[in-house]
Amino acid sequence: MEGLSFFVGAIGNIISVLVFLSPIGTFWRIVTNRSTEEFESLPYICTLLNSSLWTYYGITKPGGLLVATVNGFGIIVETVYIALFLIFAPEKMKAKTVVLVGILDVGFLAAAILFTQLALQGDLRIEAIGLLGAGLNIIMYGSPLAVMRTVVTTKSVEYMPFFLSFFLFLNGGIWAFYAFLVQDYFLGVSSNFLFAQLPHSYIITNIE
Repeated sequence: MEGLSFFVGAIGNIISVLVFLSPIGTFWRIVTNRSTEEFESLPYICTLLNSSLWTYYGITKPGGLLVATVNGFGIIVETVYIALFLIFAPEKMKAKTVVLVGILDVGFLAAAILFTQLALQGDLRIEAIGLLGAGLNIIMYGSPLAVMRTVVTTKSVEYMPFFLSFFLFLNGGIWAFYAFLVQDYFLGVSSNFLFAQLPHSYIITNIE
């Protein structure tokens, strides 16, 4: 069982890397046009916070190496995305992004780490971090809803990348299976929210 769980986790890492890299086309367009157009920064801000919490969880929990390493990669990639977004966004969107990064990726993350380190110990600390990570995973899977109205109104999927939703769906499935194998309930609950990607993919497919 341990060998199977490691194999499934390794596959999950590969798919997670594809998730993190799937918006490259979007950011190539942003850099080429030197404008963020109607793209939203919220999905990347949420993903950065999500990756940070799961890296912390993987470091804290024994046997959490696979979770920590791939999310550590995610931190690097999402930081680059947000930096590019800040460079090319209009002033209003830039200010909004800075505020959200400050509140979520700096303030909330720092508060979570300080609280769990100073107030909690042992399994209780791991459970608290897992609970936070599960909650943020739900937000990450639901964050494309921020641009759903734009997609429906314009009848164009250019501001809601299909591959991001598709790989999130695939990623959730493999990590849900991994969570089942290792009996990690926090990882399992958050991964099962992969079904939040189904309406995104359905809308994209019908509009296309």
